[in-house]
Amino acid sequence: MPSPVSADRPAAQPSGRDSVEALISQARRLKDEVDAVRRNTRSDGAAPEGRWQRALYDLALHHLDDLDAHLAQLRDGPTSVSPAQAGPARTSASGPAPPAGPTCGSLLSRVGSAEWNLLTDEATWSGELYQILGRDPAGPALTLDDLPSLILDEDRPRLTAMVTDCLVDGKPIDGEFRVVRPDSCVRTVHMMGEPVLGPDGGTASMWAVLRDVSALRRSQRCVRETSESLQRHRRQEQTEHRITAELQEAVLPPWRGPLRLLHQGAPALDLAARRLPAAARASIGGDWYDALELPDGQTMLGVGSLTGQGVAVASGMAMLLGAVRGMAMSGAEPGELLTMLNQLFDTSVQPALGSAVCCRYRAENRTLLWAQAAHPVPLLYRNGTGHMLSPPDGVLLGATSGAGYGQAMATLQPGDLLLLHTEGLVTAHDQPTAVGRLLDMAPRFSAARTAQECVRAVVEELSKTRRADDVCVLVARVTS
Repeated sequence: MPSPVSADRPAAQPSGRDSVEALISQARRLKDEVDAVRRNTRSDGAAPEGRWQRALYDLALHHLDDLDAHLAQLRDGPTSVSPAQAGPARTSASGPAPPAGPTCGSLLSRVGSAEWNLLTDEATWSGELYQILGRDPAGPALTLDDLPSLILDEDRPRLTAMVTDCLVDGKPIDGEFRVVRPDSCVRTVHMMGEPVLGPDGGTASMWAVLRDVSALRRSQRCVRETSESLQRHRRQEQTEHRITAELQEAVLPPWRGPLRLLHQGAPALDLAARRLPAAARASIGGDWYDALELPDGQTMLGVGSLTGQGVAVASGMAMLLGAVRGMAMSGAEPGELLTMLNQLFDTSVQPALGSAVCCRYRAENRTLLWAQAAHPVPLLYRNGTGHMLSPPDGVLLGATSGAGYGQAMATLQPGDLLLLHTEGLVTAHDQPTAVGRLLDMAPRFSAARTAQECVRAVVEELSKTRRADDVCVLVARVTS
């Protein structure tokens, strides 16, 4: 293959100039489109996925810049630089060197070429190569013996091996090494070349094209690092999700089948509950439910939620649930229990807000004593119809110090069904519609034989809409 810088063997002008022009237009149009998308992609640099996307856009632009430059060289040929762009004249042992390339930093200055004559030990460099290596254009081109003096020590064996394979075995050169410029700036250079054979079949010279790929490698490194950061972030999210889910499963009572309480006689309540995850897999909040038989024979029922998501909220939910059980076992009534919970929130190291409904059911007279802290009120179903219980006063847990919580009482009948749920089931913007759908399920609840069948019906109803939050549902059915 003839050298692109050899004065006695000028490279032929490539054919298909119109085709090359069309490719250049397509490359530049694509570059403009990518750059527009990149500028419209806003990223504060904090999210790993945003940094990764930005780095990929930058890398794509670098590739398109190089493609544009290479196509322009293919169209214009190696000696197309205008005199105004040319630098000072250079000389080599074989005569005047080619004109210098454009100013340092332009697209074409990233690619240079060189030829080393093995018979005369002469070297010829293009103007762009002087710019890439930071050498004085008025100085002589370095020979193959002197070239390693510019290379980092750890990269010299790589260059020596490539040159030896080319000159001895006729293998093409294709590799990279790092160059230390006189200004101490380290540049990454990609070198491609081939031996030029003489009339006797031996290697007479070697020519090469050298490309400054420093910016390209920086972009690739940025993409790799941000991709690794994104993968670490995702693994961390997956780990937190698993820990949170396992913590909830360990703390909440089992929901697979009825919740059986150890009464002395026949159970007065048929209980079932279930926690349903949000539509977004990574979104696990602090929703909880509980049912507990108390020492005096009454039954404590409760549902609630904590603001936030993740492991910290799940651990806070576990501590809150332990506090609820302890207070209930000590004999605290629902209003008093919520008042003490609010004091607990007020003294917590990690500020949080919560909502809850707490109930005590006395089987002897079928009375339900309950209180609420800014939480959806229980729904009562009787004889094929349903309605909301009238709520007593109550504010969010942790919202204000010294808050008091009222209590309300309801008398239940055999066959009544009580539905307690967390906010994810009824969001603020569609509360009337969602409550209406739940109340319309009264006939299905009447036909159900167990509380578990009622919970299953609620799950089927929930599957019709996409939920942004976790949901906890607890059903208590009066059996006697």
